[in-house]
Amino acid sequence: MRTRSSHRRTPHSTHRRAAAVALAGVAALIATAVQSGTATAAPEQTPAAASKAKPGAESVTLTPAQRAALIREANATKAETAKDLGLGAKEKLVVRDVLKDRDGTVHVRYERTYDGLPVLGGDLVVQGDTAGEADAVVKATRAAVKPATTTAKVPAAEAEQQALSAARAEKAEGADVDRAPRKVIWAAKGTPVVAYETVVGGLQHDGTPQELHVVTDATTGEKLYEWEAIQNGTGHTVYSGTVDLTTTQSGSSYNLTDGARGGHKTYNLNRGTSGTGTLFSGSDDVWGNGSPSNLESAGADAHYGAALTWDYYKNVHGRSGIRGDGVGAYSRVHYGNNYVNAFWSDSCFCMTYGDGSGNANPLTSIDVAAHEMTHGLTSNTAGLNYSGESGGLNEATSDIFGSTVEFYANNSSDVGDYLIGEEIDINGDGTPLRYMDKPSKDGASKDSWYSGIGNIDVHYSSGPANHFFYLLSEGSGTKTINGVTYNSPTSDGLPVTGIGRAKAEKIWFRALTTKFTSTTNYAGARTGTLAATGELYGTDSAEYKGVQDAWAAINVGSRPGDGGGGGGTSFENTADVSIPDAGSAVTSSITVTGRSGNAPSNLQVTTDIEHTWSGDLVVDLVAPDGTVYNLRNRTGGSADDIKETFTVNASAETANGTWKLRVQDVARYDTGYISGWKLTFP
Repeated sequence: MRTRSSHRRTPHSTHRRAAAVALAGVAALIATAVQSGTATAAPEQTPAAASKAKPGAESVTLTPAQRAALIREANATKAETAKDLGLGAKEKLVVRDVLKDRDGTVHVRYERTYDGLPVLGGDLVVQGDTAGEADAVVKATRAAVKPATTTAKVPAAEAEQQALSAARAEKAEGADVDRAPRKVIWAAKGTPVVAYETVVGGLQHDGTPQELHVVTDATTGEKLYEWEAIQNGTGHTVYSGTVDLTTTQSGSSYNLTDGARGGHKTYNLNRGTSGTGTLFSGSDDVWGNGSPSNLESAGADAHYGAALTWDYYKNVHGRSGIRGDGVGAYSRVHYGNNYVNAFWSDSCFCMTYGDGSGNANPLTSIDVAAHEMTHGLTSNTAGLNYSGESGGLNEATSDIFGSTVEFYANNSSDVGDYLIGEEIDINGDGTPLRYMDKPSKDGASKDSWYSGIGNIDVHYSSGPANHFFYLLSEGSGTKTINGVTYNSPTSDGLPVTGIGRAKAEKIWFRALTTKFTSTTNYAGARTGTLAATGELYGTDSAEYKGVQDAWAAINVGSRPGDGGGGGGTSFENTADVSIPDAGSAVTSSITVTGRSGNAPSNLQVTTDIEHTWSGDLVVDLVAPDGTVYNLRNRTGGSADDIKETFTVNASAETANGTWKLRVQDVARYDTGYISGWKLTFP
């Protein structure tokens, strides 16, 4: 979670934008991938292709020993898996995570190396009957990892200076490089190249620890990307009343160690900003008095929130701990002086909480604790890049599960709601930090997707996904839940019927852990959640339609039958067509048959074009007789991709025949391809 004065993305000096790769780092409360290959996250299916739910699709709870055995099996077969996937001789797989469904299906998440170098953006998820068997795969990148060279022409010192300059531009204090830049292959987007990844430490402008990652092309010196791995968050207890805590007795004293939940510990930093702090301990087993002035009170909140989140993931989703290995993280409270944030850090595997302005409102409420711990879950599963659209989905995931954990807690002092940070009063006027039913109520978040949403702060680009989850759970319109009144609009003006929070959370969790990758964007999230819904409930189910409707209601994709009222017919081409850099125009064709007369005056043309710096593209629809309808001229804008639906008055054209989508890149330094497109006749 982040305050209004939080870090903003630095504009790049290069003529391209690349997607960041989430590595071990830090993310916070108040902090999408193009699905490719033979992914099970297929586009929505027509009724004729509908299928029933896949029995046993939900993941089972694995004991540490069972998980370790599956990881060993995946490691033992990873060379064969790489061969089955068609990876090159220099590419190797590294097992990162494993899940198993009740029907025996195993999902293995891999990182990738090339010639011994880590591939940033090379992650993938393989699904099969056994660990390592590749029946289906979801990849973070479609590009073949075949860099022209692995030899660096630029000195590492130059990359280091570039990274330090980037940190200073963000007003970092004490910026330093703890370790030499490491050589990697950058494959998050575009053609894979050899690069340096430099990590800069120190403090961010607001006092948050810094872990700024800067990726530099090792052959040209061009800055390819930067992202902040430590993200600010907000968040007998101060907020949850008198609760039971699991503690440990040592001799005649007690301490905040939860032996029932992986040994989670809660420490007191006592206004410090480094180290672990002091483990809360005392002669009795009573912690705090409900007042922020008592240091134990915030410790009790954090300990309680971590326990709730652990129980939620284990009892609802079958995951034992953040990494699924039964090992607990730890919490640190009373960070800094007047620090108005909270954050998750991979490097310490811990959640850290400030005390708020004037040390009056510690950021330790239930939804804040769940938000921060969920960043750890995301880092250890999908690894959603903390920038662009995937960064918004990363933040939304923490908000979504921050809300569901609050409902799960069923605590009368902090009832479940679709408000984020409502207890900590970070705004000072009693309002929450974010609203899931209508995100724009906070004054900055967005209600619906639009083509440039990846260019804004991830805490605000999270709005559409939060909105999607609310609509999927509860539906549109006015309603009151647990005493809070909501009124959720839709971008297309059509109603949405909710499927219930219990099903919605199952869908999002399965998509996060088995369909999303580091580069998943909003279109990919739609694909992934539909795939997850199809497996859990069937593609001909009310739940599947509900997911389609909820995404359409935030301007991602369309509703079944073009909104349910027109009985629209669609024709689609999903084959990839590469777009040459500053080259000739390319086309993708769709042959329309079975239509009578002319095309309509409101022909819908839906494009799915993956391209860095999309402002250099000219996009046309070419009718069967050669007539050209311009959809988009070169705009010069720096946003990635063109995923839009255009309305064309094609009433002068015969409907049947071969229609073409024509795309030309008219400037240099950009890469991309036509991922697919669709014609819809209402």
